[in-house]
Amino acid sequence: MVAQEYITLDRTNDSMPLAGFGCWKIAPSDCEATIYNAIKTGYRLIDSAGIYGNEIQVGAGIKKAIDEGVVKREELFIVTKLWNTYHAKENVRPAFDKQLEELGLDYVDLYLIHFPVPCEFTSITEAYPPPGWIKPGKEKFAYERSPIQDVWKEFEKIVDTGKARNIGISNFNVQTILDMLTYCRIKPAVLQVELHPYLQQNRLVQWVQKQGIHVMAYSSFGPISYLEMTGTAKDAKPLMDHDVIKSISEKHNKTAGQILLRWSVQRNIVVIPKSLNQGRMEANLGIFGWSLDESDIKAIAGLDAGLRFNDTMEPSYGIDLPLFD
Repeated sequence: MVAQEYITLDRTNDSMPLAGFGCWKIAPSDCEATIYNAIKTGYRLIDSAGIYGNEIQVGAGIKKAIDEGVVKREELFIVTKLWNTYHAKENVRPAFDKQLEELGLDYVDLYLIHFPVPCEFTSITEAYPPPGWIKPGKEKFAYERSPIQDVWKEFEKIVDTGKARNIGISNFNVQTILDMLTYCRIKPAVLQVELHPYLQQNRLVQWVQKQGIHVMAYSSFGPISYLEMTGTAKDAKPLMDHDVIKSISEKHNKTAGQILLRWSVQRNIVVIPKSLNQGRMEANLGIFGWSLDESDIKAIAGLDAGLRFNDTMEPSYGIDLPLFD
């Protein structure tokens, strides 16, 4: 099996793999086999979410790997996220229970608030997997008056039951996190954010890590996952083809993807790449036992352009919400 490295979460001392496997945009028809193959390949962190619409199949892939003796449940680190439509305090636990049921698990290792955005409620019986940003039957985005503080208190209660070992946040900025730190009983263990050489967010990363909160990066390969969604992604040069990344990959005899992933894990940032291709699946784990040098880091630093591809102001989202401003 390929090498793996871990970081230790503060409150529980749980070991979280630095390299995980993401489940976004995996078709349900491919998902069970993909998750099973990922675990066989050596992935131990699986990053899921209710909005991805494939948690039944994610759970089936996990179950198959456990049933066949590939892995034990305690060796896995399973992550999932609460979608925006369930932020009212009375809706958090039913949504979590639904996710746990679909995954076929007794507990998850990390439960995240997907976005700090309380969308108008849609019941599980009305639509599930959850709708996107706009309530079914409506034409415009609407938010509900559900404070993040109420959501977090419900998350803490889930921790108390043992159903979620750790809790955290996703797509939060410093101001939102600072507010949370004034009232939380259990501090967020992890912040998941978009992070790649075009959007390096160094000040955010450094501040968050100083608070004892670990960072997990999504979209480590930059625009490739957003080509059909945003104009920003279509206009950006693919990171895999960028001369700087190609030069560093040739220097180290590594793939461009490995360079992009190593750039994060070398700073203790967890990565969650996804590939259905077995060769790339294996390569994306081959990011330990070697390092980028100072000249590599300096060259990659020069690529920072503040390019955010998961931007709620893009027309494809259908909402008028400058979330990251």
